[in-house]
Amino acid sequence: MSFHQMIPTHNQSTIPEFLLLGFQLQHTSQIVLFSTLLLVYIMTVMGNLLIIILVSATQYLRSPMYFFLSQLSSCDIILTTSIIPNLLYITLKNGISMSVSQCIAQFNFFSSSSVTECFLLTIMSYDRYVAVCKPLHYVKIMNFPFCLSLVVFSWILGFLLTLIFSILLSNLTFCNSKYIDHFFCDLVPLVQLSCSDTTVLQTVLIVIVVPQTVSETVFIITTYVCIFVAVQRISSKTGREKAFSTCSSHLSVVCTYYGTLFAIYVFPSGKYSFGMNKIVSLIYTVVTPLLNPVIYSLRNQDIKAAIVKSLEKKRC
Repeated sequence: MSFHQMIPTHNQSTIPEFLLLGFQLQHTSQIVLFSTLLLVYIMTVMGNLLIIILVSATQYLRSPMYFFLSQLSSCDIILTTSIIPNLLYITLKNGISMSVSQCIAQFNFFSSSSVTECFLLTIMSYDRYVAVCKPLHYVKIMNFPFCLSLVVFSWILGFLLTLIFSILLSNLTFCNSKYIDHFFCDLVPLVQLSCSDTTVLQTVLIVIVVPQTVSETVFIITTYVCIFVAVQRISSKTGREKAFSTCSSHLSVVCTYYGTLFAIYVFPSGKYSFGMNKIVSLIYTVVTPLLNPVIYSLRNQDIKAAIVKSLEKKRC
């Protein structure tokens, strides 16, 4: 019997746990999805670990851009690990129960890594702006203490912003229903199940998250407009291609990440499109962390050279 068949019509008692429904598939589809998710998870962790190891072990990759990239890979590992292992179990069981505290803990890990990743992508756009628009001052501006402080700031702020919402969520009473028609504990489904007053939480969301997302988006767009203008001023075609190639990987990751982010949270689907919401969320939480190392590996000559060199050393 599936969880959908067990859903009661009305329940106003306090809920000690939630039931995550997942995708509610037939057995054959379950096995296919489980196998695919497991393969994606292994590839994601291995790909991002490879980036971190290469940046740490390769001398010519010890630059601000690759330092930020290694931090981005760390975020992707945390993000995907907070979602996929639990999703694998949900897929096998066609739904699982999670206590309220476990659900909020999952939200905390997922959101903190997601917010930190947004900050890191914004910092990386500034790094590319300085590299292209102010190349003579790059070493002076993007010095290691400054880069380290930006990364530490990103991690701390990502954790603190998420902690605020985790505390507000933990103070809510959940009684509308215990069924979450999703595959992980996201903010919107949890708020919808609350029978408490969520005015404070929604106010904090509008005051903090909306300005943060808008300012990050505007900043990234502005830096790339400046980069595009600077590239157009370069006289030689080879010079223009070389200058923009240093930004293409980051731009691809930003478009993929923010595209799905806006699709879920800024322009959400209607109330009858739960399936579509889950598919877009799957891209955001599962596919994007896999694409990041793939994009940087395929489009970045330095990363490819480091991979080739490490393989040659192993053969020797």
